[in-house]
Amino acid sequence: MNTWLYLTAEGLDAGSTDWPCCVWPPTGQLQTLPMDQAAQALNGQAVDLLLPIELCSWVRSDPWPSRRAPDKRVIAFAVEDQLSEALEALHLCIGSRDREGRYPVMVIARQRLTAILTLLAASGIEVRSIFVDADVLPDDHALGVWWWGRWILGGGLPARMALSEDGLTQLRPMLPADIQWCDERQDGPPLDQWLKTRPAHAINLLQGAFAPRRRSLPWRLGGFAMAMLLLMTWGASEMRIRFLDSETRRLVTQNEQRFKAIYPDQSRIVDLAAQLKALQNRPVESQNTRIADLVKLIDQVIGASAVEVRRIEFRVGDGWKIQLTANSFAELEQLRERGRQQGMSVRLDSATKERDNVHATLTVEDNA
Repeated sequence: MNTWLYLTAEGLDAGSTDWPCCVWPPTGQLQTLPMDQAAQALNGQAVDLLLPIELCSWVRSDPWPSRRAPDKRVIAFAVEDQLSEALEALHLCIGSRDREGRYPVMVIARQRLTAILTLLAASGIEVRSIFVDADVLPDDHALGVWWWGRWILGGGLPARMALSEDGLTQLRPMLPADIQWCDERQDGPPLDQWLKTRPAHAINLLQGAFAPRRRSLPWRLGGFAMAMLLLMTWGASEMRIRFLDSETRRLVTQNEQRFKAIYPDQSRIVDLAAQLKALQNRPVESQNTRIADLVKLIDQVIGASAVEVRRIEFRVGDGWKIQLTANSFAELEQLRERGRQQGMSVRLDSATKERDNVHATLTVEDNA
């Protein structure tokens, strides 16, 4: 069993080292004490952090049409209309697909999470994972648990929230009749029983930019010696390398200027030798192949969908870029899946939701 540190909802306003905390060691009893004293009690031991649901929001995507796991950016676009802030200001953590085919998403403000981690680091507390109290309840049935002066709802409910007694009274008529209630004040089971066997569906907030960095291997001495050897070798040949680099840049610039003069339509230069060879030996059949690929794409992929094509353009090396409008993100996912089934390299570069429509750019790579 791991050591848990719970930041209670009582300290949300203060946000200091006086934050009331709970510590669950692998053995022993629960301790309630301020953050600075908790740091002394932990004595440098890494902890699993538990946050109150009041810091977060929990949303779900619509049922996903494909069994393949979607890109996290696509899920973010799919739930964007359920969020009250811009995606850039939020940290979105994607959970596992549930029984209804939906993807749960735990959302927290980036600035707030950064401030919490900074405060813990300044107190000498190392965090190896972060979960939310209302998200660690088992999901086999709907649950309401009285904990730290408020009710937290979760488990099999399609929601994660905290409510006061008055708030629960107003919401109770909308809750399922078979919801189970656990109240420590009436000798109910404490929440820490679920921390011992944390459910697999609980979402770890240490994802993406907040994922822990891998520790470097203990090869520092050997690495330092190798670095010194490389530095000495570099110093001995630096002057020669600079001269060769200067001559190379001069020749490259000269060749690019001549290439642009001969082929003014080639505004983008990536590999000069390859582009020159392709232009000199380009077969006429490649143009016919590209047109055939476009006809196949429109006939067998786009034509089978209820999407509206707004613009089509082709760039050598990039392929076909098709700007279109769809009714939902699920429709775009189905369109991309059909393209894959037809053997085409189709990808979705960007997608934005506007009112009832989704605007997207579909790219088909140039294989000619």
